[in-house]
Amino acid sequence: MKKLIVFLALACSSFAVANTVYPVGGELNSSPENVAPAFHTMPKEQAEMALNYVNQPPLIPHSIKGYQVTKNVNQCLQCHSPQNARVTGAPRISATHFMDRDGRVASELAPRRYFCLQCHVPQANVKPIVKNEFQPLPGYGN
Repeated sequence: MKKLIVFLALACSSFAVANTVYPVGGELNSSPENVAPAFHTMPKEQAEMALNYVNQPPLIPHSIKGYQVTKNVNQCLQCHSPQNARVTGAPRISATHFMDRDGRVASELAPRRYFCLQCHVPQANVKPIVKNEFQPLPGYGN
């Protein structure tokens, strides 16, 4: 009976050690991807940066600090909705933002395109957190 208990204890401990997951590069909290970038002082308005690839979502050329984009409020639409863009002079959101996943055009903004900051980010000239060797196609970007 003692041999069975010892065997089960060894089996359980070896199973626990075998199933321990270690993050790539060691400690998770010190991983470069886990370090939040500093909030940079963004200029009030700047020229739009060139896109790096076909169908890249345009970058935001102004600060969005304090903007609220929740299920109830989307402050981007205060300037960029079709109605308000005429008044504000801001770029109007694309017609693709009114299409559902089957390509049908609706009169309202598609729910899957409502959260602007999923695709559009503020442009900033900052040092990347991780090395990036991406090269744009000829004719795009810098």
